[in-house]
Amino acid sequence: MNAPLTSDMAHSLAGTPTHAKQAVETFLSHGTRSPKEYGGTVNPPVCRASTIVFESMQDMDERQQAIDHDEAGVMWYGRKGTPTTFALQESIAYLEGGYRTLLASSGLAACIAALSAFVKAGDHILMGDSVYGPTRHYATSILARYGIATTFYDPAIGAGIEALIRPNTRVVYVESPGSQTFEVQDIPAIAACAHRHGARVVMDNTWASPLYFKPFEHGVDVSVQACTKYITGHSDALLGSITSTREAWQEVRSYVYAHGLNAGPDDVYLAQRGLRTLSVRLERHQRNALEVAHWLAAQTAVEQVLYPALPGSPGHELWKRDFTGASGLMGLVLKPCAAQSLRDFVDSLELFHLGFSWGGFESMIMPQDPMPTREASRWPYAGPLIRLHIGLESPDDLIADLKEGFARL
Repeated sequence: MNAPLTSDMAHSLAGTPTHAKQAVETFLSHGTRSPKEYGGTVNPPVCRASTIVFESMQDMDERQQAIDHDEAGVMWYGRKGTPTTFALQESIAYLEGGYRTLLASSGLAACIAALSAFVKAGDHILMGDSVYGPTRHYATSILARYGIATTFYDPAIGAGIEALIRPNTRVVYVESPGSQTFEVQDIPAIAACAHRHGARVVMDNTWASPLYFKPFEHGVDVSVQACTKYITGHSDALLGSITSTREAWQEVRSYVYAHGLNAGPDDVYLAQRGLRTLSVRLERHQRNALEVAHWLAAQTAVEQVLYPALPGSPGHELWKRDFTGASGLMGLVLKPCAAQSLRDFVDSLELFHLGFSWGGFESMIMPQDPMPTREASRWPYAGPLIRLHIGLESPDDLIADLKEGFARL
């Protein structure tokens, strides 16, 4: 078969790790790179392709047989991947510890594909009450339209989720920590209950990235990354990934291919580039975030810092048990104040920019209101909630900026 990949690369892409003894930092620099394949080019180049031509009928038949036998890295049609796509997919699968990875055009597209791959009309989903808002909206507005029911549960439920599982429960959808309110879930306990009843566990693992939480070691069947965030890391691309176990792979692949989900090659290339520095960036995000979190916790205007890596923060013990690190995203609950005071605080900041995303090199701020959507758990704070993303700037400068903001508050 005249595929455009060497046998060595195809062997790696087929799910047999060739990097098992490498530290993660070494893999990020060298994994899935093969400069000799591209005339010495350090990174796999952008491959823009729709139509793939075959040398002969035999070539086409052999590639079809390879796809039928679940061989990875086979060029068939641009939507199903190119060498650019295959390299990033293999990297993410390796880092998360899963069997295979597929890419989608955004984090939300990956979330809803992973969720929808296992359900049909008449089925039931359990979803954490702290889930990403657009994922929640998809469940309540789109899946409900097709006769798929969703029950929201308290993120602190742990093994108690067993009481909510129905005979038709097909998916338990978790996000830990929640990207708005930062509850840490007991994923092993939840997964054990779900599996006893034949349900899949799908996790949005974007907060921790593939480096700081290993979903498949904790019982997850499918892990989603909004690669827009830390994997790309530069706020200039939209991308999502879906990684699964071998057992869940065929259902995921069938759904993704049937719905025409894919990612543009330029965004894939940007994520591939960002992945090279993921380890050093996350170390800095975590170091800065801890310093800022400790400072915030001492401020009189602050009711609670929601950062699982901070001792005393809700979920800290579970985080310490299951995670190997923390990212730069946290919540800040202020003591009750006037709405205009909150506006003055946010608008006065110079280094924290107001915007919806996070995970880039820059610090971000966004007021949040979890009250309208929560169904299964009580939000215990009366004051306003602010989400902060701590970027790569000097923490001294970030603290000075926040100090000025508190003066306005």
